[in-house]
Amino acid sequence: MQNLWNDQDAQSYIDQAIAQGQPADLGLRVYTSRIIGQVPDLVLHGGGNTSVKITQDDGTRIIHVKGSGWDLETIEAPGLPAVYLQPLLDARHQGRLSDPEMVALLRKNLLEADAPNPSVEALLHAYLPDTFVDHTHSTAVLVLADQDNSEEIMREIYGDRLAFLPYVMPGYDLSIAGADLFDQFPDCQGLWLKNHGLFTFGATAKESYDRMIDFVTEAENYIEAKGIALPGPEKSDGSLSQTLRDKLQSALQKGGSPFANAIAMDFRTTPSIRTYLANPALEDIATRGTATPDHVIRIKPFPMIIDENANESTISAAIEDYQQKYSAYFNRNAPNASEPKVQLDPWPRIVLIRNVGLVGLGKDAKAAAIAGDLGEQTARIINAAEKIGRFQPINEADLFDMEYWSLEQAKLQKK
Repeated sequence: MQNLWNDQDAQSYIDQAIAQGQPADLGLRVYTSRIIGQVPDLVLHGGGNTSVKITQDDGTRIIHVKGSGWDLETIEAPGLPAVYLQPLLDARHQGRLSDPEMVALLRKNLLEADAPNPSVEALLHAYLPDTFVDHTHSTAVLVLADQDNSEEIMREIYGDRLAFLPYVMPGYDLSIAGADLFDQFPDCQGLWLKNHGLFTFGATAKESYDRMIDFVTEAENYIEAKGIALPGPEKSDGSLSQTLRDKLQSALQKGGSPFANAIAMDFRTTPSIRTYLANPALEDIATRGTATPDHVIRIKPFPMIIDENANESTISAAIEDYQQKYSAYFNRNAPNASEPKVQLDPWPRIVLIRNVGLVGLGKDAKAAAIAGDLGEQTARIINAAEKIGRFQPINEADLFDMEYWSLEQAKLQKK
């Protein structure tokens, strides 16, 4: 993983912040957020979050944390809303907060009432004492974090430099669990979140960023030392035949697609995707879940799979089968939810075409490309994870909780 820190660029962001009457550290926060966000093998499409704690001239402590729904790649200072820090710290030991209560706490303590909602992981950023905190969903880390023996792997690579956290639902519960874990291991330099990703922190922007890059590089090196290839994002080297595209488009439209008459498709085929599709266990591995939990709001819990010689009739049958499976998934899990749930549309966001490639689906080209990007990354993760051991993401019940979590759905509304 290439370290993109550049002293001149960093100083430029400091100068811009000061010229706008902002703290130098906020400028650095924007800078390192962007150099994290521009690397697809660290975060994709709104994933990950960052923060910085600042002491104002009057001694008041505040935290700037990524606003929900913002992309790190293009973030600006308004995308890092400021929140008074002390009320967040006080709330840690005042009893469990529901989702609405957590959001209300964060909004109540915003310095600017019209600022965006802080990240759902804002409290964890607040409870970690270092000035800068970074969180990513690195491809290499997910290859290893999505293993049953993830903790054993982590300790083999990092020793006690990282602390291990079993999967916990993001939001308030994760914030408390992460804070408690850090209290147990105050000398650690980061948190390894099973099935989720990696947190790093430091006294300076560079220290936290360098730790992130170094830890991800060590994960990449571990995979490579096993003789397992983990290529970066690859350029599509083929196109979907017009005949198959027309059949897919027609079947989707006749089936009453939720995208009305505009069904955008993003086709891609790469060596990694074709390796993934050639796996004889594709039906199994493709339906175990998403590589990191929040991908489910973009690409559903599983893809649709068709053959390369599928005709419109068999594609229509595959769509109907997908809808039935999705409704069954909903009906299995909705009764266990803490509040009533209404089923979302039962339509695939990714179509896997055996021996050909994958298609991202969406209401427009951007949404389809997002699905395609996540599908392509998933293929690379699963290829390597299956060679390390067994790709094992979070279970279906936890995945359902993420997909139907009101705070995750809010991200899509903002988009």
